[in-house]
Amino acid sequence: MTGAPVTVETGHPMARPSLAAATAVWGRIGLLSFGGPAGQIALMHRMLVEERRWISEPRFLHALNFCMLLPGPEAQQLATYVGWLLHGVRGGLIAGLLFVLPGAVAMLALSVAYALYGETPLVAGLFFGLKAAVLAIVVQAVVRIAGRALKTGPAKLLAAAAFVAIFALHVPFPLIVLAAGVIGYLATRAGSDAFRAGAPHGGATAAADLHINDPPPSAWRRTVATAAVWLALWLAPTALLFALAGPDDVFSRIGAFFSVMAVVTFGGAYAVLAYVAQAAVSTYGWLAPGEMLDGLGLAETTPGPLILVLQFVGFLAAFRDPGGLAPLAAGVAGAGLTLWVTFVPSFLWIFVGAPYVERVRGNAALSGALAAVTAAVVGVILNLAVWFGLHVVFRTVERVAVGPLTLDLPVLGSLDPAALALSLAAAVAIFRFRLGLVPVLAGSALAGLALQTLL
Repeated sequence: MTGAPVTVETGHPMARPSLAAATAVWGRIGLLSFGGPAGQIALMHRMLVEERRWISEPRFLHALNFCMLLPGPEAQQLATYVGWLLHGVRGGLIAGLLFVLPGAVAMLALSVAYALYGETPLVAGLFFGLKAAVLAIVVQAVVRIAGRALKTGPAKLLAAAAFVAIFALHVPFPLIVLAAGVIGYLATRAGSDAFRAGAPHGGATAAADLHINDPPPSAWRRTVATAAVWLALWLAPTALLFALAGPDDVFSRIGAFFSVMAVVTFGGAYAVLAYVAQAAVSTYGWLAPGEMLDGLGLAETTPGPLILVLQFVGFLAAFRDPGGLAPLAAGVAGAGLTLWVTFVPSFLWIFVGAPYVERVRGNAALSGALAAVTAAVVGVILNLAVWFGLHVVFRTVERVAVGPLTLDLPVLGSLDPAALALSLAAAVAIFRFRLGLVPVLAGSALAGLALQTLL
């Protein structure tokens, strides 16, 4: 499946760049893609639409809207989609890989340093401050997404129900996503406006300017072949591990667990982190709650998708259970396997789904289902904020049964005043002074180091 040269819908042709020129730009975007999905999408818009005019504004927004419907890292998928439009499958592969590669290399180096030197006082002090900043950043994500997604009473009720389900009833995240999608789909099919998605940014007429033609009837064979190839690439390593090492091997568990995450990661990295954090800590015992916060702090400071924090989890899981391998070799293998099963599906969604994007956008019931999922994701991210908050501000957290509910509650006597003060300071910096992520993370890390040194 190859994309046609992109043209401006007003009739003025755009020059399609050479593959070499596009590769250089995608590499630059990968190196500069700090700031999470919003910052990364803004960077691509500036470089591709405003500066180089390789793709029109309406077509860029159209591609973004499609990627927002998919599980996985939307910014990386947007890069893959635009690369596919410009140069077909080769362009999509280059764009998607270069968007991830710099951050993955940086995250691997930081994971190695963390595993080897994380207990030293200097590093421990820096991460003490980073935890406080990460808590404030997650709270900001809750506020931002809630303001966009919770426009109706039913949407707010669904967000509240999702929070109770995951926090107090410990319902698995995939089931919450599935239930929310079914509710939104059925409600929209019944004529309800409770979960109808709003008009995309750029105006109602933007989609009318886009004409990505549906494949001819015979193209379904190519679609099936493309899906088969990418499904095999995605699932073959995990299937081979199950056959050779068994389901209880750490690598088999990493492959299976993160393959599931790749399918249910609607709502961005913060949504899936709530489930990953609880499963990796409580179910598998791969790392401690504070270490999950450390990993998120590292991911916030590197370029590329925030979901690269999963690479950190996979590294530590294998590093601490290396089997017959050296710990560092096992950690690198665990990180590589995590990256593979997390990002290969993104190419599958784009290369199979992009030719049919107009049909997807025109399905009101599907849009309603995904709007309901987004509402539920607000509750899931709130759970992440509460979970992080408990483990940052308190040294001890207990699980208590209250009737049919099971709650994680803090031991009040274990309050950490220094951690509370740092978290409040980071929140003030973000909400009151609107400082960016990099200054807040750097300032919090240095403050944490100073406090740890003094105390």
